Formats: sequence, C-alpha cells, structure tokens
Amino acid sequence: MHIHILGICGTFMGGVAALAREAGHKVTGCDAGVYPPMSDQLRALGIELIEGFGADQLALAPDAWVVGNVVSRARQADGSPRYPLMEAILDQGSRYTSGPQWLAEHVLQGRHVMAVAGTHGKTTTTSMLAWILEQAGLAPGFLVGGVPMNFGVSARLGSGAPTPAAARAAAGRPAPFVIEADEYDTAFFDKRSKFVHYRPRTAVLNNLEFDHADIFDDLAAIERQFHHLVRTVPASGRVVVNGLEESLQRVLHQGCWSEVRSFGAAVDDFSALGEPDAFDVLHRGERSGRVEWDLGGVHNQLNALAAIAAAEHVGVAPATAARALASFQNVRRRMELRGESGGVRVYDDFAHHPTAIRTTVDGLRRKLGPGGGRILAVFEPRSNTMKLGTMKAQLPWSLEQADLAICHGGGLDWDPREALAPMGERALVGGTVDAVVALAVAAARPGDHILCMSNGGFGGIHARLLAALAG
Repeated sequence: MHIHILGICGTFMGGVAALAREAGHKVTGCDAGVYPPMSDQLRALGIELIEGFGADQLALAPDAWVVGNVVSRARQADGSPRYPLMEAILDQGSRYTSGPQWLAEHVLQGRHVMAVAGTHGKTTTTSMLAWILEQAGLAPGFLVGGVPMNFGVSARLGSGAPTPAAARAAAGRPAPFVIEADEYDTAFFDKRSKFVHYRPRTAVLNNLEFDHADIFDDLAAIERQFHHLVRTVPASGRVVVNGLEESLQRVLHQGCWSEVRSFGAAVDDFSALGEPDAFDVLHRGERSGRVEWDLGGVHNQLNALAAIAAAEHVGVAPATAARALASFQNVRRRMELRGESGGVRVYDDFAHHPTAIRTTVDGLRRKLGPGGGRILAVFEPRSNTMKLGTMKAQLPWSLEQADLAICHGGGLDWDPREALAPMGERALVGGTVDAVVALAVAAARPGDHILCMSNGGFGGIHARLLAALAG
C-alpha cells in the first residue's frame, strides 16, 4: 500500500515510516522544516519528503494518510488553517489513521510485543532490551525514540528468524517486537496515550511521575492511562514494575490480571548489589548475573534490571542478559561525549524533566568521582511542561550536584532567575544560545565538564561551545 505520513520527521513517525518501507510499502511524507537526522535517514531509505502541509499533496492519493500528533486543527493569526492538508483530507472524507494505530494493525499484529513505559528511561531501557534479545539470538524488531548506538537505526522489523538455539528456546513463541511506549496522546482525533494501541504481552512500567502538563491535569490522570495499558496485557503476559514507585503501586491496585515481576528494592524479584557501573543481579535474592559496563547512574542500574526482568519473559536467562549489557553502547544523546576543547569536555543529554536532570547530573558526578572536575550544567527548559513553568520550583533541587548551572531563558513566560535564586551565584541565565555559550566559556577552565541538557537541538550549542573553547 501507499501511505503518506504527516509529521514524518518526528522520531516516532520517522520510525513508523522506516518500518513501513522495510515491509515493502510505498512511503511518502511531509513536515514543516524537513530536518535531520530523521530526514537524512528517511531519504537514505528512498522515502520522498515534502516540505510543509500544503493541500496540493492531496493529489498523491495514497491508500491511507497517517497523521502524527504534531498535526492539529489550529488556525493561523489570519484565520487560515495551520495544516491545510489535514483540512483537505477531512473535507474529502479520505481514509486517515494515527501512527500508533497503523503500527498496531500492520506491524505489531501477531508479534510478542514488549512495551517499555515510564516517565524517564524509556528510550534507554527499550534499547537495552532490544540489545539483550539481539545478543540472545532472538532477532527482535524494535521501534525506539532515539538511535541505539549498537544498531545505528531507530527502528527495524526484525528477521523473525532466531538462531537455532534461540528457536528451540522460543518453542513456537511469536517473534518479539520491542517498542518504546509513550504516554503522550496519539493524535488530535485520538487523545488516548499512544501505548494503549500496542497490546503488549510484556509491559515494563519503569517509573511514573507528573509530566506533560499540557495534556494531563495531574498525576492521577497519567496513572489512569497507565492502568489502561495494564488492562491490555493478557493473563499469560507479564507486567514488570519498579517496586520503588508508589505511583505504580497505585496503578496496579486499580487491577492487574497478569503475572507481575518487580525490580529495584532488595525485596523485589530483581535487585542489584554493587555500584551502578559494576553490580550483581539478584533474582529473588540469589546472584544470577553480573553487569559491568561503561554506563553510570542509579537510573541506568534500574533500567538494566527492568530490561533483564522483561527479557526473562521470552526465555532469556538473567545471566545471559547481564552479559549482553556489557557490550551495550547506550543511545545517542544520552550522556554522549561530543568532544573536548581547551581541556574541557562537552556532553549532550536529552534530560528535560527535573528528575531526569537530577539523575543525569548525579550519574556524571558518580562517574567522575572525587577530584574528577567541575560540572557545568547547561540546560534549556524546552518541553511543553517546562515552558509552562509547572516544575520550575524543582530546578534548584535537580541541579544540586552541579558546580554551576546556566539556563537558556529565552522564550519563557516565567522568570528563570527567580526560580534559580536559591542557588545564588551557582546559577546564571542567558537570554540566547550565544549568551549561554559566552557564560559557559567564561566560567570554564581545563578539567571541567560541560553537560548540555535539552530535548531539542539546543541551537547547535555543542559545536558552538567546542569552537569557542578552542578560540
């Protein structure tokens, strides 16, 4: 079939496009400001990309329009539609669907879906789980909201042809498909969370706290969506849950009809003994594997336990899973070292929620150890929730482990200087990316570590910093 994807350059919709192309469908798509890296990946697959959402694209006459959640019924200041193609589709009565719905009907059907949900760590844990299954010979399909460095692509169908040993272990089970399960809404015409469409047999509930203030009123509203996910897991399925999270316990108390495996605390089914970069995996109190890797941070240790517990559900022993993680290379934009200049290292990380910022800074602090250099935390409150200022009071807490925090304060309706005032001289604010770069370069000295955190491109700040430090 021919599908045309509206909003194709987003990570999720770009992944859907790649899977559809791999499955043999004709794929075209459009977006505003067709941008890399997804645009480059899609063109390499032979997918035609169109700039903008013009109604003239109706002439493509695809079998189905697949609509990303970037598309809305919004109007411009002059009253004209912001997405004229969508208005034309509606007027013509053409067949349209959402990305998650198309994925569920054309890719996930008949697969053992392993969905990884949570406020934080979805991308990393999904990548860990896919790599564990790959190393175990199960040849999984996957769709990740990032690019796992072990695979070099964000999505693939999977061969469905495991190695002979893995095939014997699978014993006729459906081929696994690992998917990052986002709680954000599906489309302008479907306000349910994306993950409700996936119907997993294995569901990971990694953590849960308030986020997405633009679409959820409170934490209870998000917990309700997570329970919708739990309702879709069959009795023969497994729910892997972080035992340290009270919010997830409330979700399960609303009802659970599947096997539950917990991780995190010493009393849980899966726990850890040791430091985040080298620890024993305990399965019901017994040592069952050991993880030694380059990653740091308690959050990554918990991500690993979640992936190991999920992999066991498809027959991968914890010891095998732990060994696989030794060669896990993380995901791009997760504590990714972008370069060193003038004796200063510059990192890139996706952290954008106060809790994610805190765990990221803490992870780097642990990795550096005593005397490992100062941390200059450079961050951009870019997510819809952060732009609203809903969590601004948590910023000083999230940046406690940083020696200096520098905030990009442009385009905010709240005052970041006021929010960061409890940090005193340890916090600075720049109104533009250039101003932030100037502040960071002026403060940096050899041996420092500049940690840039944003869920966007941050105006190419990493290259700018490295160039300015060299000059």
